[in-house]
This record gives sequence, C-alpha cells and structure tokens, in this order.
Amino acid sequence: MEPTTGLPTLPHALMVPMDPRPTNYQLFITTYEPSEYTDWRDESMSWKETCFIGDWSPLIKLHLQGPDALAFFQSLSGFNAKKYDIGQAKHVVFTNKMGKVVGDQVLIRLAEDAFQLTGGLGVLWAMYKFYQGGFNAVLTPNTNDRFLFQVQGPTSLALLESLVGAELKELPFMRCRDFELCGVPVNFLRQGMSGEIGFELSGPASQALEIYNTILEAGKAFGLRRLGGQTKCVNHVEACYPTTVLDYCPGIFDETDPDQQGFLKFLGPVGNQIDPRNGGTSGNLDNVLDYMHSPVELGWGKTLCFDHEFPGCEILRQEVANPKQTICSLEWSTEDVLDVSASYLRPGDAYHYMELPRRIGGEIMKTLKDGRMVGISSSRCYSYYFRKMISLCVIDAELNVPGTEVEVLWGVPGGPTKRIKATVAPAPYKKDRRRTELMKVR
Repeated sequence: MEPTTGLPTLPHALMVPMDPRPTNYQLFITTYEPSEYTDWRDESMSWKETCFIGDWSPLIKLHLQGPDALAFFQSLSGFNAKKYDIGQAKHVVFTNKMGKVVGDQVLIRLAEDAFQLTGGLGVLWAMYKFYQGGFNAVLTPNTNDRFLFQVQGPTSLALLESLVGAELKELPFMRCRDFELCGVPVNFLRQGMSGEIGFELSGPASQALEIYNTILEAGKAFGLRRLGGQTKCVNHVEACYPTTVLDYCPGIFDETDPDQQGFLKFLGPVGNQIDPRNGGTSGNLDNVLDYMHSPVELGWGKTLCFDHEFPGCEILRQEVANPKQTICSLEWSTEDVLDVSASYLRPGDAYHYMELPRRIGGEIMKTLKDGRMVGISSSRCYSYYFRKMISLCVIDAELNVPGTEVEVLWGVPGGPTKRIKATVAPAPYKKDRRRTELMKVR
C-alpha cells in the first residue's frame, strides 16, 4: 500500500471566513464549523447583552414557483394561508397521517406564486412529495446558491441599520425586505430564534464572504460575537424552539406506512443518522413511535388552520381541543447536577457524562412523576446566563404547571442511572423579546 501524501481537508463551512484560532470543529448538516470562537460562555451572553452573527447557510433550501405552489405546501401542512402577504414568512409544520411532525421550516412568499422554503429534513420531505408529481409548479433546489446568516441581540438593529443606511424599525415581525449590502440585494427577514430582536439575512453565495466580513468589521463597535456550534442551540432551549432530531424524532419511521418507507429509501444513508434508536440516553424507548411528537405537543398548535385537508388533519383537530401533552421547560436540581459531576472525581462507576453547555447530538430522557413516566425531556443544556441546567420537556398536560416537581432519568442503558429532581418552568424559559416594538428601541 502506498503511503498517503498530504493532509485531509476539512469541509469547512463555505459561506464564512476561516478563523485560524479554533481547534475543535463539529458537523452542521454537511459542513464543519468551529465549536467556539471566543468561548461558549462569552458567546452565549451575546444575544442578551450585545449581538452575534451565526451561519445557517447549510440549511436545505428550495424555490417553488407556479400556479399550484401554495396548494402544494398546504397539502403537506396545516398552516393558515388566508392572510399571507408577499414578503411575509411563516413557520410551517409538515405532518404525517398520524399528525406527527415530519419537519418544521420557514416559508417565505416572494411573489403571488413564488416561495422560498428553508429548513432541514422537512425540505427533503417536500422534495420527495413534489417529485411524486401532480402539481403545476417548478421546484428548484438552491441550498448552495444562497447564504443564510443570523444577526441577533439587543444591538443587532443599530448594527444593521448602520450598514444599510436605512431604518429597519418599520419591518414587522416575520416580514422581509431587500436592502443593498456590498452592492447586492440582501433579503432581511425579521425573526428571532434567540428570543431577542433578530434578523436573518439571505443573499447570493458569491458575495457571502464579503458580506460576512463587512458585518464582522462593523460589528466591532456593537460588541458582535461569532457564534460557534456549541452555543447555537443554547438559545433554542432558552427560547423554546424544538429542533428536529434533537427534540423530536421526525415522523418517518413507521414501518407500516409505505409513504414513510419510501421517503427513507429516498434519503438513503441519511435515514440511519437521524434514527433515534442509534443513540440517546435514558429515553431509549422500545417503540420508535414514542419519540415522535405532534405540533400541539411541541407548542405549535396555534399555527394550525383546519380550512383545508392535510395529513393528520382530523387527529390534530381533536388534539387541539383536548391536548394530552404540552411542552414546558424543566429546571434541574443544581444539587443533583453537582452530584453527577462529582461522580467523575470519586471511586466507582461514574454517571453518564454531562457535556457543557450541551451535547452536540440529541439526548432523549424519560421524565417521571412518582415513578411513572409522564413525559420526554430533551436538549439538556447549561445556561450560563441563568446559571442553571435546563431542558425542554413534552409532559402530561395536567402536570404542565410551573413549580410541579418531577424527575429526569439520567443515564444510558447498562450504566448507572440517577433520578435528577427537576421543576416545571414556563416555555420559553427566557423572556421572549422577539416582537419588541422596534420604534421604541433606541
């Protein structure tokens, strides 16, 4: 065998400049990004005190245009299209015939018959369903054609206004508009995945590095931080944004459903990577269907509209009227968390490792009340801002009352387990400031 020459190249995130200082990287979709730039504690404070820039360019994207474009998306989702203006974005949730979430994503109406869809697995589900035919529209995958940056936090408004030379204060929540940046039109969508004032910027990939560096340079005066992969999903937990695979198993693993099995074949090896039976902690349940959640359980019931047929429509209509489980935050006992950490420094078997601020992959954990399973906890993370270990939890509706005491079963099959005391808290855990009236921001 001939010796290997040269070093393997890391498939670094394409749309952002390489920083030579980080030494740890992690996979995001198809590329690798630094785990942290300054350190994860500093970065996790950015959206509370100043602002950050984060790269979500690897998210899957498609453009759909044609007379049947809106009808196609409504055939997959129960979102409300009665009031859907051009330049408006909607959070759309695709469901299977049992009303379980396949994926959630953002849909922007660019013109009367043109839409841009951005997300994860749900975008691939849309492609799979569209390729089955029957819709008068043209689908164009454009993942690598568009960058997607988020700039969020208290100083993000002033930073971006200084760059475009115009006021963004009149841009309503979940509305978008093009502004010129570095000589090209860039789409500014006002959203707030961090639970704070925030914007998502999208533009041509050919200009991505120039625009990113321009924001980075101007951001020095506004306390801007680059957001590494370790910290990205901390704000998802603080702001209660359930994430596919991390917080819910996509509804595609029902072996009795030919459509789901066809989609798994469409995905190929990707399907094995997102199968919750291939990882996790104490939540290794016997039935994979127990990992799946409905939009109602994940806090998205208010987005459902029943004026058209979509998968799981009747099941979800009944669930909205009488929810069995709903989402909450859990605040973990500091004393019990410290005991887990102490086990690494004393003789005997140590508990399953608690990575800080959170594990990159999913952690699915059984939640108990008086020894009975009452919910599934996910996305355990340490909030440096609150100095608490917290998680999201889909729990029996009658127990979703702040102050209710439960236990989270921490451990892996075959290893030592610990029942960690936890208290039900509101979701989102951090005060939601996404819809702050921008005209009042100075």
